[in-house]
Amino acid sequence: MLKGKWLPIVLLLFFGLLQYRLWFGKNSIPDYYSRKAEVKTQALQNANLSQRNALLNADINDLKIGLEAIEERARNELGLIKQGETFYRILPADTK
Repeated sequence: MLKGKWLPIVLLLFFGLLQYRLWFGKNSIPDYYSRKAEVKTQALQNANLSQRNALLNADINDLKIGLEAIEERARNELGLIKQGETFYRILPADTK
């Protein structure tokens, strides 16, 4: 009586084990959804950090340009001379 029914029973047992693994095992469907939520959160954090990095790069570029502008202003208004440079002052001709 049991000779013809062993194959469906074994197949049903394997199917049950696969279902258990699908729903409760490692890398199961609940794990998939939790990882999906983690990826979404991480992508949002990465976007925020990328925006922050872009702002910091803009600040760095402004400071680089700003330093050149400050140096130019100091040369013209205050007579800044760097070490190793020679200063030549050209005076306008007197018109008397």
